[in-house]
Amino acid sequence: MRVVIVTESFPPDVNGVAHCALQTARHLVRRGHTPLVIAPAVADPAADADAPCAVVRVPSLPLPGYPQVRVALPSRRVAAAITAHRADLVHLAGPFVLGARGMTVATRLGIPAVAVYQTDLAGYARTYVGTGEGAAWRRLRAVHGAADRTLAPSSAAVRDLEAHGIGRIRLWGRGVETTRFRPGLRDAALRRELAPDGELLVGYVGRLAPEKRVDLLAGACALPGVRVVVVGDGPSGPALRAALPGARFLGRRTGADLARIFASLDVFVHTGPYETFCQTVQEAMASGVPVVAPAAGGPLDLVDHGRTGLLVPPGDPDALREAVAELAATPGTRAAFGLAARAAVAGRTWEALGDELIGHYLEVLRERTAVAA
Repeated sequence: MRVVIVTESFPPDVNGVAHCALQTARHLVRRGHTPLVIAPAVADPAADADAPCAVVRVPSLPLPGYPQVRVALPSRRVAAAITAHRADLVHLAGPFVLGARGMTVATRLGIPAVAVYQTDLAGYARTYVGTGEGAAWRRLRAVHGAADRTLAPSSAAVRDLEAHGIGRIRLWGRGVETTRFRPGLRDAALRRELAPDGELLVGYVGRLAPEKRVDLLAGACALPGVRVVVVGDGPSGPALRAALPGARFLGRRTGADLARIFASLDVFVHTGPYETFCQTVQEAMASGVPVVAPAAGGPLDLVDHGRTGLLVPPGDPDALREAVAELAATPGTRAAFGLAARAAVAGRTWEALGDELIGHYLEVLRERTAVAA
């Protein structure tokens, strides 16, 4: 198959949309297909040197107040690239701005499209501007309604899409690199560096942005014998350094360095209530680390409460602090949760999820053929 992946974000960006688009492109190449990626332009001209396939960059601007996010500008390159690639199918990754343009082109050219829902844009609108949820859902309905199939990453996302009038939905999760993220990378020297007095290491990994609610970790910072570790960057960084006294901020980490940090934690905490999936929860589980996460969105599918971790009411700092304190006081529970967490994700490789995605592509192509006949 010749597949065009139109994505709102692609490496060197570090986020769920970029990572999933990269893994999709890699898997298609491994399986003998021919992908092409269309993504917003980034500042680094050598950004795509290690990409698994050709990448067409569309002019973009940094989002005001959040320069780590770039928004594509209108461009004829999208139509030209899809046409030149002779695409059999268009894959829209987290479609909103660039993806909407890709959907328009696919419709005009009569090419089947699969739209992958990945970002709770309505939740972001509520967080950043206090309004605009209705407009966000109208845009999402327009794009996903025109697609042959929408793939949602969690059962909560499926319910949300259906409640807002979007149909033709299938569940498609995310893979995790279980060979990269594994318990064997636990590093005693790193633990001594981060917790010189033998404190329990409680970590967060992700963007430092308002919608992630990392400020909820303040209660955990105050627990005796606990050291909070924050990995990531973003516009909320300076405020969080003031709000989380005693926490260690490690900045953005990737690759083997990130995997070593995950495995060296005692508890992983995710705080954001707007996750349609939450890849970092899955990476922590693959690392054999028990998880505390909000009982909302993607974590509802990922965390088996009382077996692989603890789910707490979203936005509740007291409940989050109490969950961390409970795990801090029970090393046997932490160990049991960690073992169960690793076992729970053992089969969720990107190879398995990538083959599942190709199955969705083939079904869409067969459905189009049947309609045409």
